[in-house]
Amino acid sequence: MNKIDVVSTEVEKNNKDKSLFVIKIGGNVIDNSENLHRFLKDFTALDGYKILVHGGGKAATQLSETLGIEAKLVEGRRITDIDTLRVVTMVYGGLINKNIVAQLQRFSNNAIGLTGADGNFIRTKKRPVKTIDYGFVGDIDENSINPNNISNLMKAGFTPVFCALTHDGEGQLLNTNADTIASALAVAMAKLYPTTLIYCFEKKGVLKDIIDESSLVNEIDPKGYEELKAQQIIHSGMLPKMDNAFSAIACGVNAVIIGHSDDLGNLKKNKPFGTRLSGNL
Repeated sequence: MNKIDVVSTEVEKNNKDKSLFVIKIGGNVIDNSENLHRFLKDFTALDGYKILVHGGGKAATQLSETLGIEAKLVEGRRITDIDTLRVVTMVYGGLINKNIVAQLQRFSNNAIGLTGADGNFIRTKKRPVKTIDYGFVGDIDENSINPNNISNLMKAGFTPVFCALTHDGEGQLLNTNADTIASALAVAMAKLYPTTLIYCFEKKGVLKDIIDESSLVNEIDPKGYEELKAQQIIHSGMLPKMDNAFSAIACGVNAVIIGHSDDLGNLKKNKPFGTRLSGNL
């Protein structure tokens, strides 16, 4: 074995010894300053490398209304025309992203706010027009994420904070689903680090009864998931998130946790947190 091989092997070993959390937050955290403060404090306390992905909350809708830009939805999905793209760029990449970064700095977490265009970290393809033209929306594929560049950033001491914007490599920003970005990041980074993907939202986790927080399902493997689906126990709105989660696990992510942002601190305390999805229990 030559010197280069020895160095490469040592780097790979060091990577595998350091865990990574990819955590996605939504509007229930972003829109509430108290929730956000508590979450970011718990996020900072987690050991190992961390990547944060955030959506847009209500701010983009509010700014659109102020500017007289009408929200366009088709089958519940937002159409990103050029005016909407300008708004989400200002809000996602500016106001929300920099507010999160500033608060993380308050906790001595050296965060850096990013879009997918920064560092060429996330390159997507504009969604093709079929029956519906979704406008400036980016779709992720298996080659979209640049894990080595992101790894270099983390090893330099920075915590990446990604908003829901990517680029096409031709100078065009694209609005991209934050859940999808988080999943794709976890899959790509799992090639370098033991990776856990966490979705923080407004429920305790996967519930047998959507209105009963005490009906939390603590752990689910693929077989259990199929049984719960067959029994129609899981709320239909949760199914796409869980399908994506098990897809990420099949692609090398260690586990996916779905839980409430207020409970993230339980991870540091080795207490139960949310619903843990894994390949095998």
